[in-house]
Amino acid sequence: MGVSNENNPIMTKPTNGQEMGSRKFGVETRNNRRALGVINQNFVGVNQYPCVVNKRGISETNGICNKNPLIPAHRPITRKFAAQIASSQQHYPEETKKPKLAAENFSVWEDVPIIDVDEYEAAKDQPVPMSLEQTETVSHDNKTQMEIEMEDIFEETAIDIDSDDAKNPLAAVDYVEDLYAYYSKMEVSSRISPDYMAQQFDVNERMRSILIDWLIEVHHKFDLREETLFLTVNLIDRFLEKQSVVRKKLQLVGLVATLLACKYEEVTLPVVDDLVFISDKAYARKEVLELEKLMLNTLQFNMSVPTPYVFMRRFLKAAQSDRKLELLSFFLIELCLVEYEMLKFPPSFIAAAAIFTAQCTLYGVKQWSTTCELHTKYSEYQLL
Repeated sequence: MGVSNENNPIMTKPTNGQEMGSRKFGVETRNNRRALGVINQNFVGVNQYPCVVNKRGISETNGICNKNPLIPAHRPITRKFAAQIASSQQHYPEETKKPKLAAENFSVWEDVPIIDVDEYEAAKDQPVPMSLEQTETVSHDNKTQMEIEMEDIFEETAIDIDSDDAKNPLAAVDYVEDLYAYYSKMEVSSRISPDYMAQQFDVNERMRSILIDWLIEVHHKFDLREETLFLTVNLIDRFLEKQSVVRKKLQLVGLVATLLACKYEEVTLPVVDDLVFISDKAYARKEVLELEKLMLNTLQFNMSVPTPYVFMRRFLKAAQSDRKLELLSFFLIELCLVEYEMLKFPPSFIAAAAIFTAQCTLYGVKQWSTTCELHTKYSEYQLL
């Protein structure tokens, strides 16, 4: 007893060739569309959805023209349809050698979007739309902003250099900021003219350098304080700025300036006879006392002026210096005392530059921290 295939949509065959050709595409085969797709995939090996189709290659392979109509690929694989496919492959043997998609490798789906390969490749070479370029620019800006924010997070913070001296009454932590703000104002008003030697007819810059170099030896011989030396040089320059001196009296000016600085800074100071003896008795005691009165009257008894030493102590504390850095910084600043050209720089700048140079010499790198810049008021760029 044979089984009828009337109700099986897969096995339904057309009555004749004309009836099959007269059917409308996608109407009568709607019910068995899925089954036909499965058959085509199993027997023909179609590409998976979605796919890119070369329209030109398909038309050339299947010979789409007025003479050769396109063989419908959605038909079931029957003996007659297989014969037609075989005959078409024999008529076009050269086309089968080309790596193009043939009809047997292509399945038509109603909802598959068909894209031309040439148009797809041409679209890749087209310039990027402005909307996409703006998106890339915005993303780059966001990345840059994020990097800036990360730099702000890891930015070095200033250290409180007075926290360790909070209980030390001699450090004057409550007033130290006001004191150095006053010193910064005073160094502007008490600056010495860098060209005052032009009015001296018998003294020049070289003589000044020799005098200060000798006074440094006197300073070490009497074991005086460091601030005494800086105040001595300041008194000499201020006096020479306002008073003309002959060459014979220049050494006496240095001795009197040392005596006044010792009276202002030292606890135990050398007497006048010691200073006369150190000058090889070139001057009498009376001459020393007379010039002392003249110098005080010329300077109007103004002895409280900021020197590089005042700023040096504060800046070394901000730099968290060790003994080596301190010694090298004072060595450099003592060299600046001898040079007449250094008068054009304010004392705070000389102190900051000496510490910065000492850091670069000892450590081999630039270590001008945020704390140093905060307390010195000079950036690394200004010191260079």
